[in-house]
Amino acid sequence: MSLTPSNMMPLGTVAPDFSLSDSITGKTMSLNDLKSDVATVVMFICNHCPFVKYLQNEMVNIAKKYQDRGVSFIAINSNDVESYPDDDPEHMKIIAEQHGYTFPYLFDKTQNVAKSYIAACTPDFYVFDKNLQCVYRGQFDDARPGNQNPITGKDLTGALDAVLLGNPVSDDQKPSQGCNIKWKEVA
Repeated sequence: MSLTPSNMMPLGTVAPDFSLSDSITGKTMSLNDLKSDVATVVMFICNHCPFVKYLQNEMVNIAKKYQDRGVSFIAINSNDVESYPDDDPEHMKIIAEQHGYTFPYLFDKTQNVAKSYIAACTPDFYVFDKNLQCVYRGQFDDARPGNQNPITGKDLTGALDAVLLGNPVSDDQKPSQGCNIKWKEVA
């Protein structure tokens, strides 16, 4: 496990489009299919990362709460499954069912989507407004395995609350920290 921070996509960047297979349903889904007219959260996660596992239950709770308010949540796994077979789509489906994901869990086989989002780690969170412009990127909250900070999702929910109220999101945004995305070896 290598502690890696977010790359922090520039605010105002329009969400890069994608079309990926959902590990839960097997259907191919695009950003256009999944976006919300309120706000869209894109989360880069995976199955085996201890940082993702640590906040996973609260991540699902927050998704359910904000989905009820019209926010769309999309999880994407971009890890190399040749080197990390626990992150393959079959295992993704199992994890999604075990934790009650109410959002698609998409598999980025080519890793092109992670590259287009400048994603670096799991978990990595992005909030896009109704125009699909990035208004937040960074951490869920200050909790990390072993640091004793409570898991609240306060950074992510603070951004979502601002969007829902029609207020600007604070520029004071902290990078997420977690496991690096497991990039494929380039021959």
